[in-house]
Amino acid sequence: MPHFILEYSANLDDDLDLNGLFKALRETAIDTGVFALGGVRFRAHRCEHYLIADGDPDNAFIHLTARIGRRRDPDVRREVGEKLFDTLTQHLDSLYQQRPLAISFELTELTFGLSFRKNNIHEKIKREQGAG
Repeated sequence: MPHFILEYSANLDDDLDLNGLFKALRETAIDTGVFALGGVRFRAHRCEHYLIADGDPDNAFIHLTARIGRRRDPDVRREVGEKLFDTLTQHLDSLYQQRPLAISFELTELTFGLSFRKNNIHEKIKREQGAG
């Protein structure tokens, strides 16, 4: 964990650097020391159908959700959330300055006992780091 899920309005297709954004967010997430690299995932969903505020077709939105595992102190969650939101807004600043844009972020904790995972990526990373 964390899993990052980005939703964005389709009118941002030509202006949104998803790879750059994901790399910046990944770096921030790892730099917090809270998350293991092998558990970090990103995905984006382009929203074709949307209506924002007054309906102006130039209005755009980006919403990021980070889903994390349980048992982290609320202060740690808040600090991590603030760092991630800061990275998100910094990366989008030039776009924000150019057009009407709503940016939102939510950090959510998975429900205990209702999250199931199987992941061998952690072991792969350990092997690669040991070989280098």
